[in-house]
Amino acid sequence: MGNKITKKHILHCSMFLLGCFGILFCYLVYIQVFQAEELNVNPLNRRGASLDITRGAILDCNGEQLAFSNGPGERRYPFGAVLAPVTGYVGEALGSSGLENVLGDELSGQSRMLRNLGPAGQLLQSDRGSDVRLTVDAGVQQAAYDALGDRKGAVVVLDAATGGIIAMVSRPAVDPEQVEAQWTELSQREDSPLLNRAANGLYPPGSTIKVLIADAALDEKVTDLNEVFDCSGRLEIGDTYIGESHGAVHGRVNLKEALTYSCNYTFGTLAMRMHGSGLEDAFKRFGFADTFAGEVQESRCHLPRFSELGDGDTAQTGIGQGELLVTPLRMAMLAGAYANGGKMMVPYLVDEVVSPQGIVIRKASPAVWRDATTGQRAAIIDGFMENVVQNGTGTGAAVAGVRVTGKTGTAENPSGAEHGWFIGTAELPGRVIAFAIIVENGGSGSVALPVARQIISTLNNR
Repeated sequence: MGNKITKKHILHCSMFLLGCFGILFCYLVYIQVFQAEELNVNPLNRRGASLDITRGAILDCNGEQLAFSNGPGERRYPFGAVLAPVTGYVGEALGSSGLENVLGDELSGQSRMLRNLGPAGQLLQSDRGSDVRLTVDAGVQQAAYDALGDRKGAVVVLDAATGGIIAMVSRPAVDPEQVEAQWTELSQREDSPLLNRAANGLYPPGSTIKVLIADAALDEKVTDLNEVFDCSGRLEIGDTYIGESHGAVHGRVNLKEALTYSCNYTFGTLAMRMHGSGLEDAFKRFGFADTFAGEVQESRCHLPRFSELGDGDTAQTGIGQGELLVTPLRMAMLAGAYANGGKMMVPYLVDEVVSPQGIVIRKASPAVWRDATTGQRAAIIDGFMENVVQNGTGTGAAVAGVRVTGKTGTAENPSGAEHGWFIGTAELPGRVIAFAIIVENGGSGSVALPVARQIISTLNNR
């Protein structure tokens, strides 16, 4: 008797569920066949609405258009390849990159704020996306791009006090409007025009890293400002040695003079005195082991395993060679810290996001990323870097009436001539800028000095 009742209940449940599925199937057919057109044009249909939205503009700090749309799917980039590392590109088949990707929601009107409102937010959505105003100055970007000429390399210019990116140049680059049509060719080119070298290129820093080594040596108390080093041209390490760049001999120098003339003997020696833990702590203090959040998508720097390095590899790290690889963006941040009392700022590109109605949806708020060093040591290293430009290897970057600091670098690489580096800062009316310049296969840091001088002069005259 009990089994018959159970079977009866199961049958009733099955028939009920079958009936529900039948009703659901009929409703789906009704939607697909009879309501399709109505739902397609309904303002609550996000998929359909997004196809009719005109993408917002990307503007520089002065309101100049870097990217804009005449209508849905019609994206234009007035500066072409010059601003490509900043704007990125957007295409129907390839998707997007750069700010076109990172700020896709804002530019297409699909902001998180409106999404959080649900259906009401969709009804409030405009037929045009929001505009984005950047910290980038198109005139400075153009000057840096022109100064690099036809050479491969990168330039980063920051506001040292805020972290706002004033210029981010990479050469070679390609016009964003041509990426989709030429994708196959561009993606196979050996010179990697689609790579943003400023934020994603990884290079040995060469002698530019000596500013950090000097800071670390003072922090670890393995030297002081009065010690004298015999910069005789070579540092003996067991059966091998490290020579000076281009065979230079500087004689007896203190720490300031060693940085001024870029003495490998001094900085190789200091690195070996600190060995594993001291060096590792210094690189961590300046954030080289970490990445940061924000609109700038930087490649992670590559650090050696300090505890496993022998004396030779440790000394190589002290002069910016070996396994150490960094981005130009990170080296600009390093330079900026010494002009900013030891504080490293989070780099950012977006100053504000403005709705089609002219309402500021989001405003940038500069933030300290690292208290990397003390104000006292920052002032010491900053003074050393000023002497590099006044009396040392960086005199070619001097600009009349402007306090310029810097450090040159020559970085060996296994695939060609040495890379030329220059990092530093400049005190301009109302602000201090920090910069990093690399010229791939340039031969020495001196090739980067005219680039720095042109950038500083352009900003000083604006």
